[in-house]
Amino acid sequence: MSVNGEVARLKTEADEAGWEVDPDDDWGLAVIATVGRQLKLRREAAGMRAAEFGEAVGYGEDMVYKIEAGKRIPRPEYLDMADEVLGAGGLLSAMKEDVKKVRYPKKVRDLAELEAKAAELLSYGNHNLHGLLQTKEYAWALLRTRRPVNPEDQLEQALAARMARKTIYDRAPAPELSFVLEETTLRRPVGGKMVWRSQLEHLLEVGQLPNVEIQVMPTDRWNHPGTGGRVQVLKFEDGTAVGRMDDEFNGRPVHDPRQVRILELRYGIIRAEALTARESLAFVEQLVGET
Repeated sequence: MSVNGEVARLKTEADEAGWEVDPDDDWGLAVIATVGRQLKLRREAAGMRAAEFGEAVGYGEDMVYKIEAGKRIPRPEYLDMADEVLGAGGLLSAMKEDVKKVRYPKKVRDLAELEAKAAELLSYGNHNLHGLLQTKEYAWALLRTRRPVNPEDQLEQALAARMARKTIYDRAPAPELSFVLEETTLRRPVGGKMVWRSQLEHLLEVGQLPNVEIQVMPTDRWNHPGTGGRVQVLKFEDGTAVGRMDDEFNGRPVHDPRQVRILELRYGIIRAEALTARESLAFVEQLVGET
């Protein structure tokens, strides 16, 4: 795309929804305030007025002030063009990584950070597949079922955040991951037949990893504590753990060892009631054959 074309696009997209700073995200607010301050200092050092600088990077004067005041998250392209216009030698462009993280919802960032540190993950889901198991197409289809429908850029933001969590599979040493999935979630053709089939095939691939165990809970097995909702426990190398369950402790994450033990007990019962890992993969293979 030409420079003029890029400027025109930025002028069109500059004020779209999804680039506001979450007022409850203290870390995000601090990052965007720091970025804005650096942009302002470099612009003033270059002797450029806000209107002149905005014209050079494709933004209006008002938007330049919002970004410099930490009221608006700058797009990656904005930082690249600002770096070039102000001759920052890559220092402004280097801020893109932290700025990108700010666009992820805080609760998703927090979850990703916990997963990245976990030595063991235990997860039972009774409604949808765990985010770490979802293909990009399956996740996109799920996100689009939300009502009211979110703007496209917010959906893309949520999708990127979900996919970014999958770096857990690249860790060394690899964490132990245990998933118990309800049969119903596997039979629901989210996204249509092709997306659904691809998702099932992905489960077969992930299930072959030596550190991953996937189990299926048959629909006719109802006498287990998973009827109360999702259960998740994350254990860490230092012996600490955090967990949550939909209908316990107000659905909030808990760290108290006594409370985590309750969740571990429930997960253990759920796991015992489910098909074995080998039986579960055979079950998924059967579903693939039926699609």
